[in-house]
Amino acid sequence: MNAIKAVFTRGWAAILIAALAITGYLLEWPMEAFISSIASVLIIFVGFSAVAAREKMLDESAESLKELSGYFYHRFMGESSLSIFAIINSVFKTENTSLWEWARSCDNAERVFNTWCDSFNTRLETDHRTRRYSAYLRVSTRELWLMVNMYQEYIEQFVEVANHVELPVETIEQFQRFKVEYNTFVGQFRDLLAGLRRVARIEIEPPSIKMAPDIKKAG
Repeated sequence: MNAIKAVFTRGWAAILIAALAITGYLLEWPMEAFISSIASVLIIFVGFSAVAAREKMLDESAESLKELSGYFYHRFMGESSLSIFAIINSVFKTENTSLWEWARSCDNAERVFNTWCDSFNTRLETDHRTRRYSAYLRVSTRELWLMVNMYQEYIEQFVEVANHVELPVETIEQFQRFKVEYNTFVGQFRDLLAGLRRVARIEIEPPSIKMAPDIKKAG
């Protein structure tokens, strides 16, 4: 049954052209009328195909956005050891008390981020089930972009500290593991943005999502 449905869904233009050809032959249509009718069918077919292709790309983009958002939350937020906030919290193990106030402010920011990201993923899951991609895709993509860019600020703050203050070796190694996985995520997000600019008119430049920088000790 599905195979028959697929034939009619994808091959309706060919079936209709064949029917027009038979009808035109039996009724002895003028060549101009026959060509005009065939051209009309082809134009309609191309239009439907373009719309179907765009809907498929929107569907795939929406699924990618949902997966990326979930990945960002579970790997770089919450209780994950690869969260930049977990890495920042490790400075409490040092005797450099001047960094503790900064770490405490980051700890407060972590709670806000976790609540925001959890709420965003819940809304995205609900929106995705409606399959009304054009209604939410641009807004949701921009919100994730904003979230990731704000998260990036804490990455850069940590790197700035690590470049000027002696931190435990395990903290630096933890950041290096984080950087590799986070930059892979950034590359995937950039690819998604590039695709969405073509199908959803999202005006966000892919390079605006920054990679985690290297730690380079001064001197």
